[in-house]
Amino acid sequence: MQREQLADFLRRRREAIRPAEVGIADGPRRRTAGLRREEVAMLAGMSVDYVIRLEQGRSSQPSTQLLGALARALRLTDDERSHLFHLAGHQPPPADGIARLARAGLVRLLDLVGDTPAMVLSDLGEVLAQNRMSILLTGDHTGLTGDRRYVAYRYFTDPVIRDLHGPDEWQRHARQQVADLRAVAGRRPGDPAVTGLIERLRAASDVFRRLWAEHEVAVRRADRKTFMHPRVGRITMDCETLVTPDLGQQLLVLTPADAEAREKLELLRVLGVEEFPAGVPH
Repeated sequence: MQREQLADFLRRRREAIRPAEVGIADGPRRRTAGLRREEVAMLAGMSVDYVIRLEQGRSSQPSTQLLGALARALRLTDDERSHLFHLAGHQPPPADGIARLARAGLVRLLDLVGDTPAMVLSDLGEVLAQNRMSILLTGDHTGLTGDRRYVAYRYFTDPVIRDLHGPDEWQRHARQQVADLRAVAGRRPGDPAVTGLIERLRAASDVFRRLWAEHEVAVRRADRKTFMHPRVGRITMDCETLVTPDLGQQLLVLTPADAEAREKLELLRVLGVEEFPAGVPH
């Protein structure tokens, strides 16, 4: 671990970020260049004391989870993120596979869309980052572990999700999930993360196994989904998916499908965070 260089790198990256880039108001009395330490701590979900010790070269070796949180908070590029991991004495997460972090450019877009729900997903459907409105709408899905972190796995194995949809809507989305996963499998042949997920789904769900055998292929670009919220009820949202050039990550942007959905989304913004049932779908 290169403590002094790590400390200098973190200080300089913090000072280089404009508060507006991460959704923080830049008031007229602000004197600090870039972000304050307490703002970095808030964005990364860690204590201010630990951020101070990191910047002073007095900390213990940070974990890969903490480094990932810092990379997101500081909006690091892929190269900067790899450099951060090297300075801290860790191997950077691979470009592909389950250990990936949301790309810095996509995380910046989460900030820019403001009160529009949006999230970054991997091509396998892992939620890598969400903005505040996305969390208010669907709950925080960035901390899920095991196979539950994959949207497709929850869709085919969680009965709560099936109950939230009518039979026709559930079947339509089920086909889309399978066709999208088939496209990923074609782009990543032999990847154990992909093949393992498919085999576990085949074993866990008769419906998935039947749909998989039909060999439909499609990459989702636009969709319409119904979300069940515990306080405002059903909200119908139009979903637009923007993908990176290598198709490895997606930015999912959710906009109200009608006036009723707009009113409910605005009410949700005012109400704030509430408990979510485990099966709220994406």
